[in-house]
Amino acid sequence: MSGWTLDKIKVERVVEFQGALFDPAVLFPLSTPAAIEAHRHWLEPELMDPQSKLLVLSFHTFVVRTPHHTILVDTCGGNEKNRPEKPRYHMKQWPYLERLAAAGVAPEAVDFVLCTHLHVDHVGWNTRLRDGRWVPTFPRAKYLFGRKEWEHWQEQAKRPGGKVEGHHEDSVLPVIEAGQAVFVETDHEIEEGIRLEPSPGHTPGHVSLHLAAGGWEAVMTGDMMHHALQVVEPDWSTCFCSDQDLARRTRRAFLQRYGGTDTLILPAHFPTPTAGRIVRAGAGWRFAFAGRE
Repeated sequence: MSGWTLDKIKVERVVEFQGALFDPAVLFPLSTPAAIEAHRHWLEPELMDPQSKLLVLSFHTFVVRTPHHTILVDTCGGNEKNRPEKPRYHMKQWPYLERLAAAGVAPEAVDFVLCTHLHVDHVGWNTRLRDGRWVPTFPRAKYLFGRKEWEHWQEQAKRPGGKVEGHHEDSVLPVIEAGQAVFVETDHEIEEGIRLEPSPGHTPGHVSLHLAAGGWEAVMTGDMMHHALQVVEPDWSTCFCSDQDLARRTRRAFLQRYGGTDTLILPAHFPTPTAGRIVRAGAGWRFAFAGRE
């Protein structure tokens, strides 16, 4: 686990798994072998495995504690989920709840669960299997789903040949049926100092979470950036982005807004140590991991 403090706000990272997973050419369709080679000196070994040449990503939840609430941001892939077409998430048995407990968080203590978007690796622990049924993992929590995000996926399902996504069936719909879902706007405020920021492109309703306390700021960026390469190469959207051009514009605007500031950036997939700041590098930017500036 890793932790950060912004005045009265405490943040911890609870990891489901981390590993070398993606060929750069697959994850970033606009990348070139020459460009990746030019970046190898700072990518290896923490961000790219020297043997396999695969990029290292983490899948984790951020736990945000305020004097008033405990908030979970994104819930990874989940256990016992039937994902034969996605082996990375298929029928897993991760010790996620044990790691959450080690961070001092019982499921019953969670007040809010925020999903930055509704992809498979951000909703999995929304539910768990009990007596053959998928039930909300966090029985008291309000689950915050972006209204625009939800409407997008509903429209996708209605199109010819469309269908409800499998991970929505077991990880989103049971939350709605239990009456624990709250559909929010992309600028929703959870409490003073904790609010959503729209960051569309990866998905239409994608949001980030902005924290502010005691003069300090942090932003949890979800999948606006999957890898530190995208700070150096902001035009590289991923193969998973629904609108690569919009994702690129959103990312560039984010870098301009927060680059060169003390704002702590907490992406959803950057590996250990995960957090850092955006600093100037020539005419562009780079990601300075906390403790490695």
